[in-house]
Amino acid sequence: MRELADQAFSRAAGAALVTGNSIRVLRDARENYPAWLDSIARASRSIHFESYIIHDDDVGEQFARALIAKAGDGVRVRVIYDWLGGFGKTSGRFWNTLRAGGVEVRCYNRPHPGSPFGWISRDHRKMLTVDGTVGFVTGLCVGRAWVGDPVRGISPWRDTGVEVRGPAVLRIEEAFAHMWALMGAPLPGDAVTRAPSLPAGDAALRIVATVPGTAGLFRVDQLVAALARKRLWLTDAYYAGTTSYVQALRAAARDGVDVRLLVPNGTDIPLLRPLSRAGYRTLLEAGVRVFEWNGPMLHAKTAVTDGRWARVGSTNLNIASWLGNYELDVMVEDEQCASLMETMYLDDLTNATEVVLDGRQRIQVPPRPIDRATPQSGGSAGHAAAGLLRIGSTVGAAMSDHRVLEPVEARIMIVVAVLILAVGSLVALFPRLLAYPVAAVATWIAGALLYRGCRLRRRAKRDAI
Repeated sequence: MRELADQAFSRAAGAALVTGNSIRVLRDARENYPAWLDSIARASRSIHFESYIIHDDDVGEQFARALIAKAGDGVRVRVIYDWLGGFGKTSGRFWNTLRAGGVEVRCYNRPHPGSPFGWISRDHRKMLTVDGTVGFVTGLCVGRAWVGDPVRGISPWRDTGVEVRGPAVLRIEEAFAHMWALMGAPLPGDAVTRAPSLPAGDAALRIVATVPGTAGLFRVDQLVAALARKRLWLTDAYYAGTTSYVQALRAAARDGVDVRLLVPNGTDIPLLRPLSRAGYRTLLEAGVRVFEWNGPMLHAKTAVTDGRWARVGSTNLNIASWLGNYELDVMVEDEQCASLMETMYLDDLTNATEVVLDGRQRIQVPPRPIDRATPQSGGSAGHAAAGLLRIGSTVGAAMSDHRVLEPVEARIMIVVAVLILAVGSLVALFPRLLAYPVAAVATWIAGALLYRGCRLRRRAKRDAI
């Protein structure tokens, strides 16, 4: 059975099990950031840093100074960031300062006329490797929100990352090299250490580097739910489970598995707050226990199962992460690591409130924590994506009558109905309001297809010469 499970995980994730590693779980920015900066300071050959967002604030400046200092010492420093992630949060001056300091910077998926819908795909990964000997895979971006402000009473965001040493670091570097090549010339042959590293510990793990449309981690998450025998404890920042994943959790809970889901209390987008709770009932009725974090924001994406398997990384439990983004996660098969993750999970629950059904089967939810002007991180895009999925679920259920709707969803239906009615009225009164945008989009798509087609045709002619 163990061999069959290993085979199933390898095929579902598209990642082989790598043995001989050491792994250290890092909690919040207070443990992650110092470990990152210490490794950067010790770099002698290369630094590969990929982050969905690096904020242009005092924390971002601290990392910028560290990276520029190493580039000045002759270390090859390469940074990847996501265009949408950094939009409105990081200035051009910040990136220009890095480049002027000798850091090689590439931006993923900057808007381009030849790719009208390319912006939908995001590089949501968060990783760092130094000299090919140590790697970090995490849910943290770089910014003040993760540090908080004790003087003003602002708590840091809750998040989790891991430090990896051993042969698996090569897999993290290969994931970075793949992303780097998507935006320009590939890394030189000596930029990634190809020789396997010496064993650094006893942990076996997989580096799961998912790409849009592959659904590797979606298959893994469903497989974990199917194989769990005793416990399946999940933490997620932007949960919006699909019907198939919800059914997998319900089936596990009904089979006696202790399934728990820890999510944030509300959202940094007030309009979407009711949507965060729209899918609770189907989970609660099956015996899944749902908890809401009482702090300003829970940003971690983790899972721990049966005290021997754990996952940490950037992938949220929603369709945008599973199918639309580039994500990076570590799947660990190590009892010591899983035990630590379970202890951490139980500690998190001491700062969370359980959501329950009352005697009339109504959802009883905790109040929203007091907002102490928490710094915004840029998680709004993730919340918006999760919120849109929940809106679609509610509207679809209302139109098809395929599930019982919850009272909290009444507001969603009314708002959507008013918006659709307003749009319909405007189009009826002013048809050109619809005709002009449709014509513009159609022209843009046609132009993009012609542009790409002509480029491919010219390339084929060059190759034939």
